[in-house]
Amino acid sequence: MLFSMTTQVKYAKLIPLMLCFFAMGFVDLVGIASNYVKADLNLSDSEANIFPSLVFFWFLIFSVPTGLLMNKIGRKKTVLLSLVVTFVSLLIPVFGDSYGIMLCSFSLLGIGNALMQTSLNPLLSNIISGDKLASSLTFGQFVKAIASFLAPYIAMWGATQAMPTFGLGWRVLFPVYMVIAVIAILWLGATPIEEEKADQASGFGDCLKLLGRPFILLCFLGIMCHVGIDVGTNTTAPKILMERLEMSLGEAGFATSLYFIFRTLGCFSGAIVLQKVSARSFFILSVCCMLIAMIGLFISHELYVIYAAIALIGFGNSNIFSIVFSQALLAVPEKRNEISGLMIMGLFGGTVFPLFMGFASDAIGQNGAVAVMMVGVIYLLLYTWKIKK
Repeated sequence: MLFSMTTQVKYAKLIPLMLCFFAMGFVDLVGIASNYVKADLNLSDSEANIFPSLVFFWFLIFSVPTGLLMNKIGRKKTVLLSLVVTFVSLLIPVFGDSYGIMLCSFSLLGIGNALMQTSLNPLLSNIISGDKLASSLTFGQFVKAIASFLAPYIAMWGATQAMPTFGLGWRVLFPVYMVIAVIAILWLGATPIEEEKADQASGFGDCLKLLGRPFILLCFLGIMCHVGIDVGTNTTAPKILMERLEMSLGEAGFATSLYFIFRTLGCFSGAIVLQKVSARSFFILSVCCMLIAMIGLFISHELYVIYAAIALIGFGNSNIFSIVFSQALLAVPEKRNEISGLMIMGLFGGTVFPLFMGFASDAIGQNGAVAVMMVGVIYLLLYTWKIKK
């Protein structure tokens, strides 16, 4: 009976953490938002891709310092700080949609998400540990993907006045998510979570030295490729439909939702399958799905093939982060805060990939953007041989 009550209390603490994972998904609104800003301000692909690149640029700057911050103030307080920064980022677009305002908003969104992703994943390990960690992280990604999936729909409903927008149009997306951020702050703040004693204090240089371990470096590059493919598909999928099938942005926006639908399904299935199947086997299947999808995007102009390819990328990319992240944490368990900071710094791939994709698509069309993503898929295919069974 006591065991049952303890288990119930343990899993009750997961609810506010999962709401935080939902708030973590707010960063993915940058994909559809950048397309609307591009249309509103008449920007080129390379100019519009500055927005997702800027969001993920801050992961390079803040991830490792956040790992050190957790050693001083704890993981829960760091997550709460990240939610406050996210709240501010979502408040700013309510006051306008100029280029400068959106740059400021997306910058703060990136900073808040860097803080959150660095601290929330190891905070979850205070409740779930061992061989269940990968599946729990995947379930968190499933919840995160729900927020990502809803963003294009909320923006579309706002743009078409299908819901009250109070004059904001597609930007009604920001206050909707802002309210959820407030709820997450209050709920997590009221939830007691016992944390182990902070890791021994380390300096910035000590953290970066962990990249000298070959497996940690491979994991870091794997995270870069994962998020590059994620952000790349998020921003490029509508453009492919607009370029090849002459769809409007409103019609093509479904491609982003389709990606997140299958990413959500992939996370949900991964949370179950990873409890029974080895991480390596599931990782190989996931990468093969993306490889087939990239080939489909290269060669086809048929709507159903493009949709199928986008769906395969969503499913295949859904569990990459959780597997790579958990592999890194388990490889150096005594340095979880520092390893978390390094892995989240790898989300800087969301800056690198869109920039190259923007230049490539301006030069030769969207096939250039697909070619850049293919590089990431090939690396992940090579990484599979290093995953521990």
